Amino acid sequence: MRFSPVPRISVILPAFNRARHIVNAMESVLCQTFHDWELIIVDDGSSDNTFSTIDPYLMKTRGIRYMKHNNRKPALSRNAGIQAAFGRYITFLDSDDHYLPEHLENRIGILEKNPDISLLSGGFLTEVDIRVKDRHNPEKLVNIRECILAGTLFGRRELFIELGGFRNIDYAEDTDLWERASTRYGVMKIEDPKTYFYRRAEDSITLNY
Repeated sequence: MRFSPVPRISVILPAFNRARHIVNAMESVLCQTFHDWELIIVDDGSSDNTFSTIDPYLMKTRGIRYMKHNNRKPALSRNAGIQAAFGRYITFLDSDDHYLPEHLENRIGILEKNPDISLLSGGFLTEVDIRVKDRHNPEKLVNIRECILAGTLFGRRELFIELGGFRNIDYAEDTDLWERASTRYGVMKIEDPKTYFYRRAEDSITLNY
């Protein structure tokens, strides 16, 4: 990877006790066809061996940065990454998910061809048909494809800064950000190409909320 002090894309990866999954996520960034990125790992107060798992990558890859704070949950961890990011574009990756190799190249290509669009969402794969609780009615289940996934958000840096990042709410902070963005910026939800692989972990908020 050719390291740039001002990368075009900042990938923010929040992690809490994800040592068993995080290597797969990190490797999927390293294998991208688009190389001008930085990866910011925000350790949300892990008590497992998350740091020792990623430390070899920090030693050998200049484009990876690590920060740790006390447990603040995903929304505020993403915000910490946004504040530390140098990229012109900001995107996310959940620690138990991964990118397909062309993910970043595809997403930056869409935004650079559409200057009126500032935020993308969607284009993801899952192993199974997943239903999650509706943000307005927890008794109702909706297909996850109707939702906004934080990991698939890809947008211009100024959008995240001007919106103040994610709100610290209990559920669907990604949908909340999308709705706030859509009132001020051009947004685009895509179905294809599906280059983000979503895996719902056993302790996922969408499973246990």
